[in-house]
Amino acid sequence: MDLEQWKTGGKYWSHNGHRIFYRLDGSGPPLLLLHGFPTSSWDYDPVYAKLTSQFLTVAPDFIGFGFSDKPQEYVYSLVDQAALVEGLLAELRIDKIQILAHDYGVSVAQELLAREQDRIRTRKKGGLAIETVCFLNGGIFPEAHRPRFIQQVLLSPVGWIAAKFINEAAFTASFLEIFGKNTKPRAELTSQIWQVIVHNKGHEISHKLMQYIPERQKNRERWVNALMNTRARLRLINGSVDPVSGRHMADLYTQLIQNPDVVHLPEIGHYPQMEAPDAVLDAFLQFVHKKPEEQD
Repeated sequence: MDLEQWKTGGKYWSHNGHRIFYRLDGSGPPLLLLHGFPTSSWDYDPVYAKLTSQFLTVAPDFIGFGFSDKPQEYVYSLVDQAALVEGLLAELRIDKIQILAHDYGVSVAQELLAREQDRIRTRKKGGLAIETVCFLNGGIFPEAHRPRFIQQVLLSPVGWIAAKFINEAAFTASFLEIFGKNTKPRAELTSQIWQVIVHNKGHEISHKLMQYIPERQKNRERWVNALMNTRARLRLINGSVDPVSGRHMADLYTQLIQNPDVVHLPEIGHYPQMEAPDAVLDAFLQFVHKKPEEQD
């Protein structure tokens, strides 16, 4: 569906007094879609129809992103985004979930796994039960994450100035660099993605959102341990030519995670769900529908 259809079909919920946009579609087992930086839940549109034919799909825009509120005076964090997700799912009375996460959303998923393990360790009843997590390209291990130049500038002391002067041309040039050679998005699509970013002046808080990079470093042990100790089944679908979190990230995942389940997409970049939607759907659905006797 086009951008306006995506927005029109959405709903709103309140987090810390701010409106949060989300899509709720389909029927079946609940599936949570977590998007990346600096984009939105609309990233999943190429695979959305197929997913909603099999799952009750929940696709929120994090606060500061997409069609959600983007307050100027707000402390943005991945931990807060995880609280947002938990609150939304509680509002929807969903207590058991499968997750498909990309980029920024990968870290939110790791925090959700860590919270579940906290509850298990302290024998706290209730909370969200996570059955499976399927990761797309993202900074699972901060030491292997390679931020782009524009991200480094936004993280610098002059980031707040740079955020005010980011324009569509600068965004597009940087954005196209992280796609595969033959899978770059059309100009019309990148323009629409830019429209979502600047909605409610979202580009002006880019430097605040960018704090997720040092937050990943701070929580590295907690979030990597969450992967190593989770009861949930895990799979990584990785676009290999992504300069940010491509094959080098997948290789480290294979080294550190016991019995790693990794699907490599050789000519694909940072946005597999946009660049190779059929391959992502095949790999994801094979994973979530795997029978117990087929599992390791």
